[in-house]
Amino acid sequence: MQPPHTPPSTEEAVTRVVAFFENLSPADIAAIGHFYAPQARFKDPFNEVVGVPAIQAIFAHMFEALEHPRFVVTGRVVQGTQCFLTWDFLFAFKDFHKGVTQTVRGASHLVLDEQGRVTLHRDYWDAAEELYEKLPVVGALMRWLKKRANS
Repeated sequence: MQPPHTPPSTEEAVTRVVAFFENLSPADIAAIGHFYAPQARFKDPFNEVVGVPAIQAIFAHMFEALEHPRFVVTGRVVQGTQCFLTWDFLFAFKDFHKGVTQTVRGASHLVLDEQGRVTLHRDYWDAAEELYEKLPVVGALMRWLKKRANS
């Protein structure tokens, strides 16, 4: 007889999720369903989706659109069934500034269920500062707007 399965603590579940994202590769995208509930919600500045297949599509697109994308979690706070992670997202553009590592700094709010699976993943990062300013034409416009707003 097997002992009853004990769900992981939130801290243990967060540790697994962090390890998954810090080591994420295209081959791992199929495993997202091990970490996310079937109807999990994901939202960031560009996407708002529900369900594991839609979340998998976002991360698959990340690997198609960028060179060497990877996450480095720099901090975390776990309370109850929620956590807040701070992270650096490192990547290179495929079309310009090839080979130049870019960094986007952001944070994620995760809510987990009783099984330790993510039910809500909300990313917070400043698309204007962290991404648009790095693009050739849009970047010049964003930097000009920022300068005008601060003067």
